[in-house]
Amino acid sequence: MFGRLLPIMAAIGAVLLLSVVTPSAALADKRVALVVGNAAYQNVAPLKNPAADARAMAQLFRDAGFDFVDLKTDVSNAELRRALRDFTLQANQADVAIIYFSGHGLQLYGTNYLIPIDAHLASDLDIDDEAVALDRLVSSADGAKRVRLVILDACRQSSLAAAMRLDRREAKLGAAQSGGLGVSEPARRDTLIAYAAKAGTASVEGDGAHSVFTAALLKSLTVPGLDLRLALGRIREDVMKATANRDEPFVYGAVYAEDTALMPASAAAQEKPEDVKTDFELVDKIGTAMAYSVFLKTHPAGDYAERARAKIKELTKGAPR
Repeated sequence: MFGRLLPIMAAIGAVLLLSVVTPSAALADKRVALVVGNAAYQNVAPLKNPAADARAMAQLFRDAGFDFVDLKTDVSNAELRRALRDFTLQANQADVAIIYFSGHGLQLYGTNYLIPIDAHLASDLDIDDEAVALDRLVSSADGAKRVRLVILDACRQSSLAAAMRLDRREAKLGAAQSGGLGVSEPARRDTLIAYAAKAGTASVEGDGAHSVFTAALLKSLTVPGLDLRLALGRIREDVMKATANRDEPFVYGAVYAEDTALMPASAAAQEKPEDVKTDFELVDKIGTAMAYSVFLKTHPAGDYAERARAKIKELTKGAPR
């Protein structure tokens, strides 16, 4: 369902739980993150940004006060699987679990895979042994009690798929493989999977110190008090502007918690008018009372807040109490 909608609209448009998570509860949440950056590929051209991207993302989570941050760069198949196993234990004890992966990824016969640096993919028969299925990453965060987020800066153009010999029966039946990653709807609620580019498309690394997508993540993901769904909306807008609409980040899944900010609100924080406007335009496109309520959690005062309240009043007029 959500794959057919605009990414953040789907996430914001999810039904909110009746229980309220207060800012003090968010502050007490245990938050954990696994950060992986694979750049030094052995059997395909190395990538420029992932190692630096991963280090910057790990520091972002440390600065945000996460209780546990595991940083892995240039990991082999065995090392990636071991890191996921260990992170599963951390997530089981957490409220919020985030996995960030930067590197190569591909979709084959309807399954998404993340590629370790030592992967040797001569044939499609190698894929299950040489790569790690995206579902394995997602399941590693399943134990978290409140919010699970998987971030993939892994939709890059690659010669991996083009060079792979197709030996499976599915290939002979005409099953296609596509560029980029395929649609991935998480089976569990309160889970989001964020792509650097929507399914079936590839993203660009860019010429900066970080990929375009990761640079946007570093700017907006952990803004104090900013609802995660609004943060991902800002990230999408920044990437589309930076790439002249060539790359469109996409989010699959939904969260149902009322307060999803990765950092508690800071009394000293000043809202930038342009950010408030961007957030309001996002929820205004959705046009539901629920979406405006999400906006008000982050921006409870000001002209746009009054407009949001007026919209809620209009939309709920005559609704059963």
